[in-house]
Amino acid sequence: MRDQNGKPSGFRGIMRDVSNRLQAEEERERLTTQIQQSQKMEAIGTLAGGIAHDFNNLLMGIQGNVSLILLDKEKGQREYEYLKNIENLVLRGSELTRQILGFARGGKYRVKPTNLNLLVGKTAEMFSRTKREIRMHQTYQPDLWSVDVDRGQIEQVLLNLFVNAWQAMPEGGDLYIATENCALSAKDQDGPFDIVPGKYVRVSVTDTGIGMGKNIQDRIFEPFFTTKEVGRGTGLGLASAYGIVKNHNGIIKVYSEVGHGTTFRIYLPATSKPLQREPPNDGRVMRGSGTILLVDDEPAVAAVGKDMVEKLGYQVLLATGGEQAISIFRQHRKTIRLVILDMIMPGMSGGETYGRIKALDPEARVLLASGYSLNGQAAEFMKRGCNGFIQKPFNLRILSQKIRTILDAP
Repeated sequence: MRDQNGKPSGFRGIMRDVSNRLQAEEERERLTTQIQQSQKMEAIGTLAGGIAHDFNNLLMGIQGNVSLILLDKEKGQREYEYLKNIENLVLRGSELTRQILGFARGGKYRVKPTNLNLLVGKTAEMFSRTKREIRMHQTYQPDLWSVDVDRGQIEQVLLNLFVNAWQAMPEGGDLYIATENCALSAKDQDGPFDIVPGKYVRVSVTDTGIGMGKNIQDRIFEPFFTTKEVGRGTGLGLASAYGIVKNHNGIIKVYSEVGHGTTFRIYLPATSKPLQREPPNDGRVMRGSGTILLVDDEPAVAAVGKDMVEKLGYQVLLATGGEQAISIFRQHRKTIRLVILDMIMPGMSGGETYGRIKALDPEARVLLASGYSLNGQAAEFMKRGCNGFIQKPFNLRILSQKIRTILDAP
């Protein structure tokens, strides 16, 4: 501004507060990144689940044949040890596919009300026996709320976190483990998770290791991403932990600084269901009699499955597809005591086959078998009245017990 003589005497202008616009742009960018991350993880999970299913079918063929040969072998025989080695390798392969399935959508399959204090304590004790250079510090909240979880998979998550912490402390260090009741609200959402407000149980795992930068934290839950040298890691441990927690409607977060250690926090929804006592398992192969209809589209799996069921004392009717299964069941339904049904089949799916069998005989007993975990479609089977589930690969003992459990039920 100028005075009457034209000399500058001041100034004027317009100021606009753009804080709201910048905050909105930041929020939009955050949400876009979150959606992209969620979609990427979902797509990779679908692929991983399909690979695990097919691989489990291959392992089923190996495990089945080994189980059959072992029936005729004694512990002192030379071949017995070789066969047990093969069985152990199959078990390791199966654990690898469980990790992949844990990352894939719907990884949980044996959900029970659980006291996490007991589960975390048992897992920590088992880990500490083999890693004496790690000092364990455990803090458990009394009267911890129960959670609905697959205990085996949550144990797998914990072991993955413990191993990750141990590898981050090559010279030894301190590992802090704690449980706590807490409540979450929608405002706590800051990652690719949809938070349902309510009661949660939090498990924290903190190490005093080397820590990691932001670039590594952004990718740490991706499958096959690893900072370890070749041969020291598959990159599946934390990816499976992510998938397992997500499939339990929970949340997993990581906080880390280079040189200052890392903290993982797991949040699992609390439940009001009462805790259950576990029945003892005596490990016997349980035999029986009667006719069983076995339905599986994989020729190798169908053949070894037939031999396994026959070894247990049953007569077997074999179907390699849904249409054939319906035809056989229609002819022999008065004598068929149980149907062992594969879930994923071309043509007539396992779900459609199950529906048509139940339409022919509402009292028909069905054991669902799949290379997938008990999730998604399989969970729907169970809700529709399916009598049991068995995941491939399974051995003769597990199969025998599943069959007897269903046939002996009132």
